[in-house]
This record gives sequence, C-alpha cells and structure tokens, in this order.
Amino acid sequence: MATSYSTTTTTILLLLVIAFFSFYQTQAGNINPNSVVLGLTRSSTTFTIPKPSKYSRKRLSQVSDMIEPLRAVRDGYLLTLIIGTPGQVIQVYMDTGSDLTWVPCGNLSFDCLDCDDYRNNKLIGTFSPSNSSSSFRDTCGSSFCIDIHSSDNSFDTCIEAGCSLSTLLKATCSRPCPSFAYSYGEGGLVAGTLTRDNLRVHGSSPSITKDVPRFSFGCVGTTYREPIGIAGFGRGVLSLPSQLGFLQKGFSHCFLAFKYANNQNISSPLFMGDTATSSSDNMQFTPMLKSPMFPNYYYIGLEAITVGNVKSAEVPLNLREFDSQGNGGMLIDSGTTYTHLPQPFYSQLLSMLQPMIAYPRATDVERRTGFDLCYEVPCPNNRFTNDPFPSITFHFMNNVSLVLPQANYFYAMSAPTNSTGVKCLLFQSMDDSSYGPAGVFGNFQQQDVKVVYDLEKERIGFQPMDCAAAAISQGLHKN
Repeated sequence: MATSYSTTTTTILLLLVIAFFSFYQTQAGNINPNSVVLGLTRSSTTFTIPKPSKYSRKRLSQVSDMIEPLRAVRDGYLLTLIIGTPGQVIQVYMDTGSDLTWVPCGNLSFDCLDCDDYRNNKLIGTFSPSNSSSSFRDTCGSSFCIDIHSSDNSFDTCIEAGCSLSTLLKATCSRPCPSFAYSYGEGGLVAGTLTRDNLRVHGSSPSITKDVPRFSFGCVGTTYREPIGIAGFGRGVLSLPSQLGFLQKGFSHCFLAFKYANNQNISSPLFMGDTATSSSDNMQFTPMLKSPMFPNYYYIGLEAITVGNVKSAEVPLNLREFDSQGNGGMLIDSGTTYTHLPQPFYSQLLSMLQPMIAYPRATDVERRTGFDLCYEVPCPNNRFTNDPFPSITFHFMNNVSLVLPQANYFYAMSAPTNSTGVKCLLFQSMDDSSYGPAGVFGNFQQQDVKVVYDLEKERIGFQPMDCAAAAISQGLHKN
C-alpha cells in the first residue's frame, strides 16, 4: 500500500531535503528529462481569472479509441480518473508538459504546502489505496520504477529497496519501489510511492467504458505548490498515452473558452487513438521538434507573429532551434495557462500593439495582476462587445498560420461597471533564463482550437473550431 506523510514536521523536513536535492541537481546540470518537468507553474493572481526485466510493460492495444471529457477550470482542464475497485473518482489536470500521472493519497493525511489558494477547493478528491481491493505497490524492478527514479541501471532501485545481490541475480526480489520525488517548473514538488491499480476509461463514446488493469501512477502524500493531481501526457513510459498504447497514434483536444470555466453542464472533448489523428482539409500541421534535452515533451517552431497586418520583427532563432545543450524551442503545454515569449522579443510585441490601441491604459489593474497591457474598454449596457483590438496571428514552421480568437489574448478581468470594463493581454514574458524552452504556447491561447498531436507522423495540427459545438456533437453537454 502507498504510504503518506502523517505529520507536518515530517512533511516540511522531507520537502526541504527534496528542495535542496533538486537545487543541487539543477546547479550541477544533471537534470534528467524523465524527472524534471519543463512546464511553468499555472499562473496565479488575486483576480478570479484563468490562471510536468521480468516486469515488462503491457501496452493496451485493445483500447483502440477513447473520448474523455475535460472540465474547464480557472487555470487548466481537468480529466476525471476512476481508479480502484470499487472505483474512486479523482480529478486531475491534463498536462502535455509532463509524464507522471499522480493523485493525492490519503484523506486527512494529504498535505500541500504553500497551497492557500486551494484550501477550499472541492474538486480535488483523494485516493485511498486501502479502500481498493486491486491496489498494490509497484515493485522495485519494474520499468516504471526505474523510470521514475531516472536510473540508467536496472538494479539501482532494487538495491535502494534493500534487495540482496543474490535475489537480484536470480530476479526474485519483489520489494516495493522506493518512494520518489518529482519536480515541476517554478519549484513545484510532489513526493509519494508508485502504485498499480485498475483505471476505468471511456471507449469511442461516453457511454462505453473499459477497465485497464495494473495502471501505474503516483500515490502522493505530500506536495509543494501542487494541490491537484496531474495526468501526464508526455512521451515517456509513465505517461497516460504511453501506458494505454497510444504513442504510435496520438491524441487531440478542443479546449472550451474560459467563459465555460466551472460549468458542469459541458466538457471539452479529448480524443485518443485513430479518431484523434484523422484530420480534415482545414487542419494545418507543423512538425514536432525533437529536444535533445527533453525528448518526452512537445516542441514546435515559431517563425513570426503578425499584429494586424504588420509582421513582427524577426523572431529569435531559439524559438525554432535548439542550442548545443538542448535549450530552446517553443514548448506546447496544456499545463501552462498563458503563452510565454522571451525577451526582448516579448517587449517588441508589446511595442507593436500599443500604438494600434486607442483605449486608455488601466495601469492600476496592470499593477495588481502583473499583466503588461490592460485597457479600459466601453461596455454599452454594461456588456462587453467584440472590441476592435488588432488581430494576432502565430506563424509556425511549415507555413502554418493560426489566427487567435480575440478572447484568447485580450480577456475581461471582471464584470463591467458604469459602462466600462477592463481587458488585459494574456501573454507573459519568459523568466530570464537560457535553460529549457525559449517559449511556451499555453492552454489559454489554445481555446476554441482543435489541437492534434499526431505522434505517428510527429506533427502537431491546428484548426480553429467552436469547441462548445464540438462538445455537443459528442454528447458532452447536459441540457
């Protein structure tokens, strides 16, 4: 059974050790691509706005096609997992910027440090392995255990678990996989144990279900700044698509606009399998770039951004190329809320936008939210209209041009008053660091766009779409 941390003192000491170890790894430059997640932490603000042998892996080829509902919340999209016997329901973020799927474990014992914003969150749900008859700890010799511990030697994890050399040579040691720590961008940490249990998934329609036995996931008792579980959709062996046998096929999603956040009557469609990668004539594909540093994650190349009818200054090469250490490229990440661009290119984009917008600046909102361009816009009858902000088009490699819906970049911060409201540009600057991706294409800019991850042909497709209509057509809407 998975362990959880029962006291605050133990939790704090453990995470201090983890934090020190993670910092030391970073300074030494020995960060393993399977254990460090590149995505930025979900953006936060005080406003209520949208905010990584003998135990062979069995790929579940019998799961041919899947459709799962994703629920829009303020900073991402939640996937509902049904784990165990009987099934326990836990909601987790869908994250293309990480591999591990993990859930909070223990009712009263689950502890999240520095998570005050989520103290009253009722969406989380926790998993209790003791209440599942099919739950068991993964073994130290499993490929998943070796992967979560980033080991190049298959014996390391069993030695750490206390196996004798003779049992290792005979392949008879079945001790549990040692506890792990998994780190996320901007300092998020989780600590727990690798667990196996049944996972219930949907088939080709929401009315069809199938049980997936021995699914491997993290049973997490302690986290730092990670209050809600995560379903990793990267290309590593631990990821959900990998364990379900979809790495040779792919998946796609159509994220609902933020106006549907916390609406329980409609869900974004997530497709996996052949249905996900079958494309229409209007789908544009850009090649996936292969990061030598982080090969499990999805990178694309940005060539230009057009504002109105004016093409931006030359985009830096590091948004479509990698340096000799593997830094660079644009990460496409469903686990990061806003698109991030490097300096000085980000400032150049702001300089292009400002003379095209005649509205007065809302500098007080800029100070409170941290967004760089906010404007007071007229709202007749206290209702927002489609204001004449300049269009923004992203140009990716292979002549792919994606015109962003206006609500994907200038968004209302609050309800209008006195016939006036405030809209802010929801792009942000990358941290001043040359390590990792040069930019991130976040989930907010992917709303009302069908995004296809064609893993067989190693390409990513974009097609603007009314995702609410797509959800209704798939039966993901309650009247």
